[in-house]
Amino acid sequence: MVSSKAHPDNGENLPNFIARFEKALHEAFYKEADINQLSLQRGLPPAVWKRIMDEVPLAVAIPEAYGGRGAIVKECLALLASASYESLPLSLTFGINIALFLEPVAKYAAADVKAPIFDAFLKHQRMGGLMITEPDYGSDALNMRTAYTPHESGYHIKGTKHWQGLTGQADFWLVTARKQLANGELARDIDFFISDNNQPAQHINVEKLFNNLGLYMIPYGLNNIDIEVPANQRLQPESTGLKMMLDILHRSRMQFPGMGMGFIKRMLDEAVSHCSQRMVGSGNLLALDSVQFQLSRIQSAYTICSAMCARSSAISGIQYNLSSEGMEANTMKALVTDLMQEAAQLCLQVSGANGYKISHIAGRGIVDSRPFQIFEGSNEMLYTQIADILLKKMKKAKVDNLFQYLSAGELTKQAAPHFKKSLDFSPGEVLTQRKLVDLGKIISRTTAAGYVLSLADKGFRSDLVEGCLENLSMDIAHLVSNFYLDSRAQVINDYTSASDWKAFV
Repeated sequence: MVSSKAHPDNGENLPNFIARFEKALHEAFYKEADINQLSLQRGLPPAVWKRIMDEVPLAVAIPEAYGGRGAIVKECLALLASASYESLPLSLTFGINIALFLEPVAKYAAADVKAPIFDAFLKHQRMGGLMITEPDYGSDALNMRTAYTPHESGYHIKGTKHWQGLTGQADFWLVTARKQLANGELARDIDFFISDNNQPAQHINVEKLFNNLGLYMIPYGLNNIDIEVPANQRLQPESTGLKMMLDILHRSRMQFPGMGMGFIKRMLDEAVSHCSQRMVGSGNLLALDSVQFQLSRIQSAYTICSAMCARSSAISGIQYNLSSEGMEANTMKALVTDLMQEAAQLCLQVSGANGYKISHIAGRGIVDSRPFQIFEGSNEMLYTQIADILLKKMKKAKVDNLFQYLSAGELTKQAAPHFKKSLDFSPGEVLTQRKLVDLGKIISRTTAAGYVLSLADKGFRSDLVEGCLENLSMDIAHLVSNFYLDSRAQVINDYTSASDWKAFV
C-alpha cells in the first residue's frame, strides 16, 4: 500500500491531528464499512486499512529528524486512545508498531538503518513487530533457544517464534536471539536484530496462523526463522542486551494505558447510553442502585487510566532508560488491563442479552481485552514481581509496617493516608505466591491512587477523583482481608475418587 500523503504535517497541532485521525476512523468503520460486521471476520479489507493509514498515524512514533512528529509519549498515547475507542485490535496494532518496533529502532538502531525504515513507514504504510516468545519459552525469555552466529558480513539467526502480533503482515521485525558460543552453549545475554521481510535472505517463514479467540484483526502464528541480516541491523544497547530488553518492555507496558483509555471510555459511554434508554418499570436502569455502582466502577477505571496516561507521558519517553522501572511498568500494565476486562464485563452485564454478541462492542470487548491480562507478562507474574520489589525495599529500609513504608514513598505518600486503616499491617518477609499476588495488587492500587491525586492537583475534576478513591478503598480493603485469610487450598490429583455425587443419592 502506498500512502496518498508523502509526509505528515509536522506543524499540525495535536488536537487537529487527532481530530483528523478520528474522522478517518469514522469514515473507514461506519461509511466505507461496518465495524460491527468487520468484527466477525479476520483481518481488515485493504480499502479500510488504506483509509486509516493514509493519515500516517505512526508518524507519532518517529523522530522529527526523520520526518515524524517527534516520538512524544503524549501523542502516542492520544493516538492509541482514539484508536481503541473504535477498535481495541486496531489500537493494539498501533501499539505493537510504536512500542515494540519504532521506539526501539529510534533509540537503539544505527543512523544509516533508521532513515530508510522510517521513510518506508511514513510513505509506504509499512508495519513492524517484535519476536521474543517461543513455543517452549513464554515469559521465560532468558532461556530462549533462538540463536545467532556472527560472520564477516553480518549474522545468521535460526530459531522458532510464535504468538507474534502481525505474523505474516509486518514488513519489519525485531528478532531476539542469543549468541551461539564455541562450545555449543548459548550466551546469557540477549541481542536484537532488525529483519526486513521484503529481502529474501531476511524473510521469515510463517509455518501456520493461529485461530485466535479474539483480536480478529491481528494475525498471530508460528514462525520459523532461518535468516541472514547485515551487521548494521543489530541494535546497539547502552549497556547489556538484557537491560535493553527491559527498557523496551517497560516502555511498552507504560503505553498500555493509552490502549486502555479509549477502550474504557467506550465501555463507559455505551453502558451509560444503554442504561439511560432502557426502561424498567417506571424508570430507566440508571435508577437502580446496583447499576449506579457498576457504572461507578467503570468511571473509576476511566479516572485511573487518565492518571496513568498523564504519568506515563511524563516519564516514559525514549530519552529515559526504563530498565530499572519495573515497579511502575508492571503496575500500569497489570492494573489497567484488569480494569479493561472489568469494564467490558460490566458493560456487557448492563447491556443484557444484546451484549452477548461478537458484533456488540461489549461482547467483543470481553474477548479482545482478555489477552491483555496475559501477554507481555501475565498479570499474576507482574503482581508477584511488584510485591518482591517492595519487600526487598522494605527490608533494605528496615521498615516492616506497610503503611509506614508507603507513607514515605514518592509515589504513594499522598495516597497512603486515604487507606491507613487497611494498610496498617506488616506483610512479613516470607510469603506464598498467592499472598505475593494479593500484596502486588494492593501496592498497584495504592500507587494508582497516587497518580490520581497527582492529577487532581493539576485540576482534574474532583468528583471523579472522589468516586475513584472510594472504589480503590473498597478494593484495597477487600485485598487486605484476603491477605489475612490462611488459604492453603491445593489441587487434589485423584479428585475423582469417592467424589461422584450419584453414589450419595
